[in-house]
Amino acid sequence: MPSALLYHYICIVMEENKRQKQVGQLIMEEMSDIFQREGMNIVGGGMVSISKVMVTPDLLEARIYLSFYQVKDQNALLTKIREKMGEWRKLLGLRVKNQLRRIPQLHFYADDTLDHVFKMEQLFKKINDERAERENAQGQA
Repeated sequence: MPSALLYHYICIVMEENKRQKQVGQLIMEEMSDIFQREGMNIVGGGMVSISKVMVTPDLLEARIYLSFYQVKDQNALLTKIREKMGEWRKLLGLRVKNQLRRIPQLHFYADDTLDHVFKMEQLFKKINDERAERENAQGQA
């Protein structure tokens, strides 16, 4: 999987150009609507939403990051979504055939940004609590 790592590195290092952003936004809007119509936005009492779409400079690949809220088994749902990748691409193609020459390959990933934010908040809270304890201990001494 070195190509996936290279792609991830390129996406982080290189800023998307205007066309990439436009295509990413178009794919995000259309895929969100497709998910809603296909009933994939609410699954098993949880919710799935598209948090961001990154498109390669050649516009032939789109990385779709999914955000899961109160979904019990994210990996199983992500696998289910990936199994229908061809169907999603076909539906997308029918919708954007007049805007894009070629429909990009779709790759779905779980967006763990909220998990990182939650962990960072816990770390900051722990640091602040420890600091407050030290200040209280020094104030009493």
